[in-house]
Amino acid sequence: MLTIKTSKGDIQIELFEKESPETVKNFLAYVKDGFYKNTIFHRVIPGFMIQGGGFDTDFNQKPTKAPVKNEAANQLSNKRGTLAMARTMVVDSATSQFFINLVDNDFLNFKAPIPQYYGYCVFGKVTGGMEVVDAIAQVATGSRDMHQDVPTENVVILDVVEN
Repeated sequence: MLTIKTSKGDIQIELFEKESPETVKNFLAYVKDGFYKNTIFHRVIPGFMIQGGGFDTDFNQKPTKAPVKNEAANQLSNKRGTLAMARTMVVDSATSQFFINLVDNDFLNFKAPIPQYYGYCVFGKVTGGMEVVDAIAQVATGSRDMHQDVPTENVVILDVVEN
């Protein structure tokens, strides 16, 4: 069990180590390094997801470790309250960024072992503080640099700690 401490309140999460072992190991390595301390939720889309873990409070992208293998074939679904790894169009490109699903996003699930159907790896779920997640989803957003859906006021991940 971990707690994501945010400027809007705490979110308790449970990780799926058995189903997503490499992804969980990767996430915990970032937690242990204090990487998430003073990062922000930089992408917020109501009715979809909130994304964080890659930018500091000055909106500078943080340097990351090597990408982790995408374990989306674990068949876990991108349901409301689950955590999944953010990535580019490249299947195995996830590093530190993650998102929390605000609704059931079945279109993000693994469907086939080809790039356009590979999906996004679910590696945990919210066990407490979903009201905090929903509050973050309601913040005002706009554009910043080349990014869309960025909160107009920082929603800070103060730290991620093991309970």
